[in-house]
Amino acid sequence: MAPLSDADRAALWQAAWPDALAAWSRFTRLHDPRLCESSVAAAQEGLDGAFAMIRLVDKSVVIDLEAIGKLDLDDHATAILAHEIGHHILAPASATDSFRLIARLRRALPTLERHAPMVANLYTDLLINDRLQRQAGFDMAGIYARMNAHAPGPRSRLWTLYMGMYEALWALDKGSLGGPSGDAAMEGDAWLGSRVIRVYARDWLHAAGRFAALVLPYLAEDAEKDAALRRLHDTRSAAAGANPSGAQTVEADEADGALHPARDPLVTGDDAGTGEAPAEPDPGSPGRPGAGQAREPFDYGEILRAAGLTLSDEEIAIRYYRERALPLLIPFPVQPATHSEEPQLEGVEPWALGDSLDDIDWLQTVAQSPVVIPGVTTVRRVYGREPGAAGKPEPIDLDLYVDSSGSMPDPRHMISYLTLAGAVIALSALKAGARVQATLWSGKQQWIGTEGFVRDEHAILNILIGYFGGATAFPIHRLRDTFAARTPRDRPVHVLMISDDGITTMFDADERGNSGWEISAAALGKGRAGGTMALNLGPWIRSDGPVGEALDRARREQGWDIYSIEQMEELTAFARAFSQRRYGGARARRGVAA
Repeated sequence: MAPLSDADRAALWQAAWPDALAAWSRFTRLHDPRLCESSVAAAQEGLDGAFAMIRLVDKSVVIDLEAIGKLDLDDHATAILAHEIGHHILAPASATDSFRLIARLRRALPTLERHAPMVANLYTDLLINDRLQRQAGFDMAGIYARMNAHAPGPRSRLWTLYMGMYEALWALDKGSLGGPSGDAAMEGDAWLGSRVIRVYARDWLHAAGRFAALVLPYLAEDAEKDAALRRLHDTRSAAAGANPSGAQTVEADEADGALHPARDPLVTGDDAGTGEAPAEPDPGSPGRPGAGQAREPFDYGEILRAAGLTLSDEEIAIRYYRERALPLLIPFPVQPATHSEEPQLEGVEPWALGDSLDDIDWLQTVAQSPVVIPGVTTVRRVYGREPGAAGKPEPIDLDLYVDSSGSMPDPRHMISYLTLAGAVIALSALKAGARVQATLWSGKQQWIGTEGFVRDEHAILNILIGYFGGATAFPIHRLRDTFAARTPRDRPVHVLMISDDGITTMFDADERGNSGWEISAAALGKGRAGGTMALNLGPWIRSDGPVGEALDRARREQGWDIYSIEQMEELTAFARAFSQRRYGGARARRGVAA
């Protein structure tokens, strides 16, 4: 093609857009692509290194027209646009599937997990390009031939293998796209890769680990030095800005999916099967090891970052515990208000001498007789009373204290069941309309908390995912000051402690010399909704030791409900059952707080 001006190039690509949409379906609807005249403008749209990309959040295709001009790819405008649309239609199709794909690839790339985003791009590109070349009739092979011609230079073995896969898929001459020629081992791997694409075209997510296992040896060489691979990476930031759902749970086929395709009879043809992808085992069967197992926060964060999300450790932890808590939420218990009673007009009756004059219904009296004779023609209204609609339920606010001493894990790196339990209960309270005050504590002067009782989910979770890892000294002044000014007109408050044997420091004297026992009793009295302790005491705490004696006194004298657990994992079940156990059933309907 003759050299194009910037305006002509933009017009050409805009005109190619309808045909690119139609290549997938006449019902495909996306807004017009963002055609950037310069690489600087493309970078501002999030396109860095590659010449095209799609953002899965807003379904925007971005094209770097300056880079396109340098590679002389204008005559492939429709095919390139259709390719980007394919990332929306076929693979990965959504941010959630992008997270799932990255997770599988990371599992299949031990020590080389950093390459998972690039491998994901190569894999999905193969799926899309094979569909467009064979079914839509686009010259996808010509795009790679043009790129090779305009960007000469040494190629990595991974690039050579990748081109060999296309040559095998489309029955091209060996080496015509730069694939292996004369290297029997690499030619065999290229054939295996092409078979993975064809056999698992309808179940591509399941086979992602097989593709990663195939390219793993080539990644260990010089793949990072290949500019051509970076130029193809159009899904580097595809999931940026997405809500990270679907990356929490380890799926059953992640571990066994990292199978080298040479060992897969469907790929090699050694099995006399149908050639279709094998059906997955039933979700409840023993053949799904690891199904439902949750990832650690660190691994979860690495998946999100690899998919293109730029989040801090704190933001990742908040999203992690919120997502894990959501399936466990139950409505927090509420205290029903007294039914109101409304007077209802039932009719009229005679008004007799001696009754109050204010009771006479003059309108009805005159209607019955124009001559008013007191005690004879006078009538008054009769009212009855019946229960009206129930008043608005009164939620029980929650005062939550979570231990963050050195005996507890950092929730930003390892799963903290204290944090998860706190999140489940706090979010349940918010769901029912209650307010929550969250306090995280460790040693002296080591505590943070929300600014009083709030309904800000992010503020509460931001407290719960914090970490001190210090000594153990309960912030007695926080409990004291919280209830010092509360009156009977304020909402009832339930006090909840999640800790271990260090909770007994709450009964020490505060900085003013006040007894912690008196502060605890005052808090429960003014809270009017009881208190609960969920403590990791284990079997080693003696009932006749100082900890056991203090907790027994707290239960006996002040009415604390104390739940002892031996494994931190048990906190999840406690959190889920907490509301039902303390406030559920008939007690809640009668308005009994605790």
